[in-house]
Amino acid sequence: MINFFLRKSILTIATIIAISTTLGMVRYHQANKIQNLPPLRIIKGEENLNQYSHKILETNDHIQPYINETTVRNGDTLSIILKRLKVSNSKEILKFLSANKNAKNMLRLLSGKPILAATDSLGNLIWLKYLHIPSSEQKGQIVSKYILLARDKNNIYTVTEKTESSKKQIRVAFGNINTSLFEATEYNGIPNFIAVQMADILKNKVDFLRGLRSGDHFIVIYEIQTLNGYLLGSGKVLAMEFKNHDKLYNAVWFDNNGKDKGSYYDFEGNNLQNAFLRNAVKFSRISSTFGRRLHPINKTWVDHKGVDYVAPAGTPIYATADGIVDFVGWQNGYGKVTILKHDNKYSTLYAHQSRIDPKILKGKKVYQGQLLGYVGSTGWATGPHLHYELRINNKPVNPLSVDLPTSKKIEQTNIENFKKKIAFYQTQINFLAKFNNETIKIAFNN
Repeated sequence: MINFFLRKSILTIATIIAISTTLGMVRYHQANKIQNLPPLRIIKGEENLNQYSHKILETNDHIQPYINETTVRNGDTLSIILKRLKVSNSKEILKFLSANKNAKNMLRLLSGKPILAATDSLGNLIWLKYLHIPSSEQKGQIVSKYILLARDKNNIYTVTEKTESSKKQIRVAFGNINTSLFEATEYNGIPNFIAVQMADILKNKVDFLRGLRSGDHFIVIYEIQTLNGYLLGSGKVLAMEFKNHDKLYNAVWFDNNGKDKGSYYDFEGNNLQNAFLRNAVKFSRISSTFGRRLHPINKTWVDHKGVDYVAPAGTPIYATADGIVDFVGWQNGYGKVTILKHDNKYSTLYAHQSRIDPKILKGKKVYQGQLLGYVGSTGWATGPHLHYELRINNKPVNPLSVDLPTSKKIEQTNIENFKKKIAFYQTQINFLAKFNNETIKIAFNN
């Protein structure tokens, strides 16, 4: 165990590194509360939201409020909540609300929603912030609405509804494996969505179900979206390192400054994503494999040129590889079908769709994992399923057993941009890797 003084040294050095790269780095303790809470105060130090309760903080107008927080519980009234928030002039607040029906309606209480309050040294309410509406995404930005009860310049309380956009932050976390990846990420306050991404990024390198052992460890750098100190959602994993059975794997996100689609690469520039996915749909079972079969409708023996995946009608169908739409529409027994061309050699076919996504047009470029349409039973089909074909030089092959091509390395013209992109992440990962017996969580304000 790293002792107290070494721990402080680690944080000090980490701070110096972050400052040198123009990112402010502060130690982080709790997963879902960040340090950019209500606008009345300047936050200093290394505390989380709960630690602000009962503390005097500086403010822009030299009032020194106490910040308290709670969540609405079943059976709560506003009177009970104000008492929990240590508001001494609650009678004044309740009198104001009873006289202002519009304000009272705006403060309808919903169980589980957070409420924050700032009070002065006498316990009088300065403002109350109630995050009452679930966050939503607008143009890639997570936004949230909240109710603000506050005193105006004339010292009169008002209630208004506000909208704020989230802030993107970068977080670094370190974890040791004891039983599973998800146990380790939960213990270290890493969102589940990030854990799922970690497993997906290295799925071709690490067996996360059966291949982990005690002593494996990881470092991950990832994005989060926050508003008023609350985690609204997770972004993407930016970089990670995973040690499994004494073998080290790493990954970094690179999209050439937004010019390309983006993918995950190891630090040597090798693409970690296979060029083709094995499956285009989440299916319950395979009803027909590749090869000779008795046709279910005309009852004759024929060559089955693909694989049939049974799934409920309406199940999304995804492109298994980057490509160009070569055909989209109706085609005899295939019903509603999409055909994609991948380079000059490979093509894929997706048949019996109930509906084709309107964005899928002949000649358009599509990306691996992009929505093509939905499972159906159009054409010659006895029930909802996806008929999927993979062809090499226009000859059908078994998509379940054929050796699929690997993805390409970083193009030579992008090598310098790639090196610059990953330099900072490599520095952080290499530094934190020296202290793999200690859980270290750090937040970057971005």
